[in-house]
Amino acid sequence: MSPLILITGASGFIGGHVVAAVREAGSVPSPVRLLLRDPGSRPPEPVALAADVVRADLADPASLRGVCDGVDVVLHCASHIGDDERRAEAVNDHGTRALVEEATRAGVARVVQVSTAAVYGRGPFTGALPGEPPLAPASPTSRSRAAAERHVLDAGGVVLRPHLVLGVGDRWVVPGLAALMRALSARLKGCASRHSVIDVRALGRAVVAAGLSGRDLAGVHHVNHPEPVDGSELLDTVADRLGLRLPGPPLDIDEARTRLAGQPRALHHLGMLAVDHWFADGGFWACAGADPGPGFARSLAEHASWYRDAVGR
Repeated sequence: MSPLILITGASGFIGGHVVAAVREAGSVPSPVRLLLRDPGSRPPEPVALAADVVRADLADPASLRGVCDGVDVVLHCASHIGDDERRAEAVNDHGTRALVEEATRAGVARVVQVSTAAVYGRGPFTGALPGEPPLAPASPTSRSRAAAERHVLDAGGVVLRPHLVLGVGDRWVVPGLAALMRALSARLKGCASRHSVIDVRALGRAVVAAGLSGRDLAGVHHVNHPEPVDGSELLDTVADRLGLRLPGPPLDIDEARTRLAGQPRALHHLGMLAVDHWFADGGFWACAGADPGPGFARSLAEHASWYRDAVGR
């Protein structure tokens, strides 16, 4: 009998792709229970495989009572992303704790949480293995997600830390890179920093593989494509695939900083891009038996049409 899987955040960017990955896994897909907060929300992918839909809110622990009954695996993809610290703490920290407690009470065999490499804070990180860098989260979102990790790890669960996640539904990574280049009106030259990237489809497969693997995967794992991408290639590929109009001559990092003076958000993004954020996987893909998918350039090419419609030129 196939295990029953509970997916949180199934209507979100990553959670929707996890739903799709469950449907694609194996000849007989596992039955799924979707935990959704908004009564009107639905995952972006068809949900014919779903065993049922339950309505609950991570910010309301009492509403979680019974959601894990009969469940074998929890794939926790829900999180609050934003500057509202109280909301982030309520959903990410306290909500995850309540979900893990409910999973423990119901006898769930495995909990997998999708977290973020942002829990490490600002780099440089060069080929960093899981657990090597100390946690230094700098935002309300990353602080609360680091706290959420602790609840999962204390219960013997699995924590996955991707870095830059791209693909259909991405409203942060590629749009942010495009916005940076538009602010510069130019490309960036000589940016040799290296960055970890993962296609959201591969991340969805990784989450499902971590949940269903017969191996003991308890602990923290970096989940990115094994090959990092250098900063200039990252920006050039986005500019080319999205057809961005950038009339100015290419700038080096110092020239870019000067041009972005008085634009703190753009300067923040440039500062992140200027140093390594490369997180080695430590053998996760082989251990989980999952495919990391194509590299960055091919992934972006496959998603380019969606990005052009979403971001514009």
